[in-house]
Amino acid sequence: MFMSKSEFVAAPRISAKEICVAGVMVAFVFIATFVPQIPIPLGYAHLGDGAIFLAVVLAGRRAGIFAGAFGSALADLAGGFPVWILPTLIIKAIMAEIFFRVGVDGNEAPNFASVRMLGGMVAACLFMTAGYTLAGAFLYDSLALGLASTPGLMIKSAVNIVSACLAGGVLSRAGLPCRWSK
Repeated sequence: MFMSKSEFVAAPRISAKEICVAGVMVAFVFIATFVPQIPIPLGYAHLGDGAIFLAVVLAGRRAGIFAGAFGSALADLAGGFPVWILPTLIIKAIMAEIFFRVGVDGNEAPNFASVRMLGGMVAACLFMTAGYTLAGAFLYDSLALGLASTPGLMIKSAVNIVSACLAGGVLSRAGLPCRWSK
């Protein structure tokens, strides 16, 4: 009935510093998502995706995924789009994971102009666009409505990639502190 000490599996530890960094990144993504809202069909365009890319580079995989999902979902809640909270949690978490897996190389310094990082951002944004298009079609029971948001999402993606590259270049020149693990 009782397990011996050798049968316990240690859970990954999260330090107080990691929790604080993740909280700051959630706030960063929330502000970048909530403040510059530009209406598009079924939602709004913003700079939050660029903030997610920066969060993954600056804080690491786990904090970047957490910040992307919860910062964006909080912006949906505060912005009056509660129906989008669940799709946003899922889509933004996977988006951050795609960017990390495709765009981040732990053996080199971060370079937002590298082919690898640009490819990661493009892959993540293509997934996000497809995810929101399908979610819109499901939520509003209309493929036409879902597809109506696609051009705005593609433009938003391009703007977010450019903004992440510009911000990443500035941070790089300032001695970018990054965390590639976890």
